[in-house]
Amino acid sequence: MHASKMLALCIVLATSASWAAAPSGDKGDPLKLKGDAKKGEEVYEVCSGCHLASGIGRPDGSLPVVSAQHANVLVKQMVDIRSGHRDNPTMLPFAQSMSAQEMADAAAYMHTLKLSAKNGKGSGKNVKRGKELYEKDCKSCHGAGGEGDEAKFIPMLTGQHFKYMQRQLDEMRAGKRKNADKDMLKVIKPYSDADIEAVSDYMARLPIAKKK
Repeated sequence: MHASKMLALCIVLATSASWAAAPSGDKGDPLKLKGDAKKGEEVYEVCSGCHLASGIGRPDGSLPVVSAQHANVLVKQMVDIRSGHRDNPTMLPFAQSMSAQEMADAAAYMHTLKLSAKNGKGSGKNVKRGKELYEKDCKSCHGAGGEGDEAKFIPMLTGQHFKYMQRQLDEMRAGKRKNADKDMLKVIKPYSDADIEAVSDYMARLPIAKKK
């Protein structure tokens, strides 16, 4: 399959383990394959129509930042969309047509893209409250800087759009994200709308660490 069969890779937040049917002739679990970033660049050409060449998506949160995200997190979300463990009607037919290797390659390339501090942010009015919530409920898994944990499939939050994270947390709380982590759901359930807005705004403002 060539890149022309793909659309945007609408990916991020939350995890769950599952691998379903692959396209006819496909071989292997993409989570077990080594991605080739060079080949992934070609695959990503169509994705860039939505996520942009930089991978920053849309600041209004309609499309997430995919740049620099852990490759296995990106693959995991594509796998979940394909298998029905994450609802995304727009992405579904394209995820179903992708080979395992193409998923791995595209994710490897997206991981090489640089983050931007120009991501969408909130009003900034309740960042203090957001920091309190983050340090109490999120820091232990996502890290002090929102770096996530590749080995545990925990997504990086740094540089992500405020509106996108707000929407994902809203959907998790409402039970609409099938692949949401169960422990995370317990944390999110009692959150008020104001809490979700505050913590999302704080996360969107986490400083981008300089690569060594």
